[in-house]
Amino acid sequence: MSNKTLFFDQLVRAYAKDLYRYAFWMSKDANVAEDLVQETFSRAWKALDKLQDEQAAKAWLMTILRRENARRFEKQSPEWVAMEEAMIADSVDREPERQMERQALYQAILSLDAQFKEPLLLQVLWGFSGDEIADQLGLKLATVNTRLFRARQQLKQQLERPSATVGLKGNRT
Repeated sequence: MSNKTLFFDQLVRAYAKDLYRYAFWMSKDANVAEDLVQETFSRAWKALDKLQDEQAAKAWLMTILRRENARRFEKQSPEWVAMEEAMIADSVDREPERQMERQALYQAILSLDAQFKEPLLLQVLWGFSGDEIADQLGLKLATVNTRLFRARQQLKQQLERPSATVGLKGNRT
């Protein structure tokens, strides 16, 4: 196997599940998510020589995936939708109380406007820094930080309402 093939294989193993989760968040359809991930890796293979920094592979794949999803729409922005287990992908908590807390958090996140939801998901699901999110979304860092702050404030307000089952401690990034 060539070095290119080995490196690509490592990328697939490292990021396929995360890309699928993200694609599912965007498409809310398992088949579409699979197609998006497949096309993402197909385009990544073709352009692998253009990846100059292996440390940037995650962001690079994310950009390809976002562009693939955008191609599905003529001029619309991707709509973010629920995927209950995306936030807790590797840890399943079977306690009913904890599940109710998570459900309240998911519902609160889903109710956010897309401009606030997208940066928050990029940070929470993918672990991107503010600078990386700004690059991904084509925004200024100050705008990203403001949106992240407002997203957390809105979540805090929603979760502190009497009907909410959990509280969320607001912390700035």
